[in-house]
Amino acid sequence: MSNEFVQLSLVPMLIGILSSVTCALVGNFLVLRRQSLIGDAVAHVALPGIVGAFLVTGTIEAGPMLIGAGLAAIVAVLLIELVRKIGNVEPGAAMGVVFTAMFAAGVLVLERTDTSNVHLDVEHALYGNLESLIWLAGDGWSSLLDPAALAELPVQLPRLVLVLVVVALLIAAFWKELVIGTFDPEFAAAIGARPTLVSFALVAMVAVAAVAAFDAVGSIIVIAMFICPPAAARLMTDRMGAQIAWSVLFAAVAAVGGYVLAGYGPLWLGARSSVSAAGMIATVAGVLLLLACAFGPKRVGAKRAG
Repeated sequence: MSNEFVQLSLVPMLIGILSSVTCALVGNFLVLRRQSLIGDAVAHVALPGIVGAFLVTGTIEAGPMLIGAGLAAIVAVLLIELVRKIGNVEPGAAMGVVFTAMFAAGVLVLERTDTSNVHLDVEHALYGNLESLIWLAGDGWSSLLDPAALAELPVQLPRLVLVLVVVALLIAAFWKELVIGTFDPEFAAAIGARPTLVSFALVAMVAVAAVAAFDAVGSIIVIAMFICPPAAARLMTDRMGAQIAWSVLFAAVAAVGGYVLAGYGPLWLGARSSVSAAGMIATVAGVLLLLACAFGPKRVGAKRAG
């Protein structure tokens, strides 16, 4: 039983946790800055960029994917400004139109592209391939100490470990600038905290987190994890450090709970097959947010104060 868990479930669960926690960390600052749409936007515009990078390079390696997503983001910004100025359209509407159109274009191009040599298709773009990221070389817990077995780990796992460490280190290094710029950008500018540069760095972290997670978990989890765990954490505390901790906890619970429920929940209810792990993880994240809205101490306190 333990061998089966290590081979079939351990790595997908770890990848789900790493993806969720990485997105949640940067999502805290997006939620507090009321810029949650940026996470949604990056996840949407990343798809045509990734498809374009695949068409040029023939691979879905992290480097070309990140470059493609970055170029797509630049195109998206230019199109938003074009629509906003020429059409005199409200900025939120312009963003919604451009993000949706670019994502749809990415889906259409992907449908017409030969991806037989890699695991990249429309379903992969939406749901990722979390269930397929198994570790057949993992013959029990002892394999965690076997270099030969560790060399057979899916590449998404070490990649996400690296991205999580980099994101965590950057947040720790620029903690003061991020917090001050989030709550009082004018004061941050006055004391030389460079809020514009910090905001750009935050968007860059969002892009890196989204692209790193995209291959494994798809756009659904990426979008949900940028928003749901941080928003739920904000309803639990008004202290920044505690919010970060709560968001990490909620992200991990959503990843583990969603993966388990996707695999075993339908069987418990008498169904014959499992459901999408990505969809269930996002669903659990949404349920956690609803519970926080109903029972979170800050929400309850607000109700009593009213």
